[in-house]
Amino acid sequence: MAMRLSRAALGQLGPLVGIPGYRRDELSPGIVHVGVGNFHRAHQAAYLDELFESGLDHDWAIIGTGVRESDAGMGRDLAAQDFLTTVVTQEAERSQARVTGAMIDFVEPGDAVAIIERLVDPRTRIVSLTVTEGGYYIDPATQAFDPGHPDIVGDAVNRLALPKTAFGLIAAGLLKRRAAGLPPFTVMSCDNLPGNGHVTAAAVAGLVDLVDPAAARWIRETVAFPNGMVDRITPATSDRERQTLRDDFGVEDRRPVFCEDFRQWVLEDHFPAGRPRLEEVGVQFVADVAPFELMKIRILNGGHATISYPAGLLGIHFVHEAMEDAQIARFLSVLLDEEIIPVVPPVPDTDLAAYKRTIERRFANPKIGDTIRRLCLDGSNRQPKFILPTLRDALRTGRPVDGLALVSALWCRYCHGETEGGQAIAPNDPGWSRLTEQAGRARHTPEAWLAMQDVYGDLGQDERFLRAFSLALQHVWQHGTRASIDRYLASRGS
Repeated sequence: MAMRLSRAALGQLGPLVGIPGYRRDELSPGIVHVGVGNFHRAHQAAYLDELFESGLDHDWAIIGTGVRESDAGMGRDLAAQDFLTTVVTQEAERSQARVTGAMIDFVEPGDAVAIIERLVDPRTRIVSLTVTEGGYYIDPATQAFDPGHPDIVGDAVNRLALPKTAFGLIAAGLLKRRAAGLPPFTVMSCDNLPGNGHVTAAAVAGLVDLVDPAAARWIRETVAFPNGMVDRITPATSDRERQTLRDDFGVEDRRPVFCEDFRQWVLEDHFPAGRPRLEEVGVQFVADVAPFELMKIRILNGGHATISYPAGLLGIHFVHEAMEDAQIARFLSVLLDEEIIPVVPPVPDTDLAAYKRTIERRFANPKIGDTIRRLCLDGSNRQPKFILPTLRDALRTGRPVDGLALVSALWCRYCHGETEGGQAIAPNDPGWSRLTEQAGRARHTPEAWLAMQDVYGDLGQDERFLRAFSLALQHVWQHGTRASIDRYLASRGS
């Protein structure tokens, strides 16, 4: 019989499950984290758990919070098990489970007063966040902060009194610390964005600009927003994972996290208020994160986009199943070699060909259970970050773009809302109805898809891309996904 996870149950979980060897009642908070979803608990919280296990830096425990309704349910479930999480790392040949204990409390989303009180606490020296790529109020066309978004306007109109956005809360906390004569905390994004520190700074200061421009200047000049690259494939948790945890490890956990063994975290070492010694557990601190994050976003995330839409159209459920499909795996390999990696700048001490092989191995891991639908999610936010910048660089340098154009065409066909087998595709983007309408128009008029300037900007006016996209989309509709991939591979001599 499985044991329900709690602090009292730790000693009864058995030898297959690692448990904290440190005293959690001796931890004290140093970090407030917004967005305690699966990735955070598999990544940042897992690194801190390992650091605490080594006997170091017990004054850097995490206080969790959130800004979405779903965060409230997460907080209640974690509180019911004393903020413990079982992290199961899985490779093809083995699985390991460990209960992590780096989080020690959670503040209810919506309780702005209590959240800000935590932010103003002098012990809080880092505020970190994982609010997803789409949570930064970025205009997709310009990739700049959008001060006109209703959420941002709402916080500004209320002059940061009881803010509802993560950036409003962070801004309110910073300004209250300033008024109290306390040094600012460091703001650390752990989201998968190019220049995530710069993006976060633009959101916080951009919001404050609407309320108090002088305070916004102080934030830009004084507050640290280090850039960072984060990487660990972490699927959503379903009943499948909960049952595996019960059957294989005897643990009943409301919110377990299953992930791959691989992890990477590269950070700019810019923490004026101090930081935990994360280098002791494998975090890389560097002067410039940009080469690492560009590599990861273009090769890994761009690779995910490459396989997800053809797989989704062909009715393939899991990512590893897509990699078992020889044609899709070949499409990924050739596109990376021919169109993506050639426009990735050199990365210090990194062999991009070896990195590519690591990515292909990670995608093929059958234990992860990552789904194609998760990779297809929110394409209107992800395509402008993961595919279109590569496309722009390829156009600028005169390199081929036929494969990248095919990726965009397959995304368009996916957004039509039906697989090639005739099954309906459930809405999978915040703007799904609009995307479906545009995809219907593009079936006969391909340029209608590229007319979405909030996604494509001026790319729709580039004659070479427009021609490549139009040919790819027409071929997908007339001959299907497989024939279109074969056409591309043949054109590259593969």
